[in-house]
Amino acid sequence: MTGCPFCAAVDWGTSTFRLWIFDADGMVVAERRSADGLQSMGGREGFPGVLESHLAEVSAPDSLPVVICGMAGSRQGWVEARYIDTPAPLDRVIDSAVRVEGVARDVRILPGVAQRDPSHPDVIRGEETQLLGATVAGSRDGLFCMPGTHSKWVRLRAGTIEGFATFMTGELFSLLGRQSILAHAISDMAVNPTDSGFLAAVRAGMARPADIANRIFEIRPAQLLGFAPAGAGAARLSGALIGTELAGAKARFGTLASVDLIASGTLSMLYAQALEATGSAVHLIDADVAVRKGLFAAARRFWDQT
Repeated sequence: MTGCPFCAAVDWGTSTFRLWIFDADGMVVAERRSADGLQSMGGREGFPGVLESHLAEVSAPDSLPVVICGMAGSRQGWVEARYIDTPAPLDRVIDSAVRVEGVARDVRILPGVAQRDPSHPDVIRGEETQLLGATVAGSRDGLFCMPGTHSKWVRLRAGTIEGFATFMTGELFSLLGRQSILAHAISDMAVNPTDSGFLAAVRAGMARPADIANRIFEIRPAQLLGFAPAGAGAARLSGALIGTELAGAKARFGTLASVDLIASGTLSMLYAQALEATGSAVHLIDADVAVRKGLFAAARRFWDQT
């Protein structure tokens, strides 16, 4: 580890674990990543040992405090950090953090956000910290898209989450591409964001979302009948699902004229291309940077005595 540590910060996901050590200026002085997500914990008793093992690997002091977001605060996690309700000022996320009892160091877990609308019940856990980081960087208003296994669309106004919607796009892509009849039409799940078939499928999905079940089935016979190359169905499947997601987000939020896209890696390129192809102006925010900024903002509130 280089530099003087101020705190540790953890994004504890369902299948992944990411830890950063920050100095007093928010610079990362050490980092750990692993597959020690919620699914591998085997119960609440597993969390302290996993955290301490990663902290030991970066020689973190025994007194170093830790702030955590994500699934460690879920009902199946380490300690439940109960949801706060919409409309949810992001400052309230920090104020509602739960302190973990029975451990030597100061460990705090940030809560998620619940939308208790019987017409559109929904929850987020982890994405609120990315949004907090985006507000630190100056993005306090707008429509935010956070793609992933379950994509989140959030309306933010003056730093307050007014409402949101979740789309199971990533999970559907994985299930359909690997476990349905379409697996015979897909030899590689990787998708090129500039693929013409991907972009055409996005536009069709946006324009005709009601046809989704028909259009994804057509991927297989298109290959059987010689209209498309064998095994090249991933781009059309991804495009159809993302395009339908965009149509759903537009129906819910009214317009996609301007979208703040919080994403990293291939997903950031796929969604940026899809949004631009359907007429949206896109402001890209790196998801890794956003979650680090959000966690550090919380840590400053908890432990900065200057």
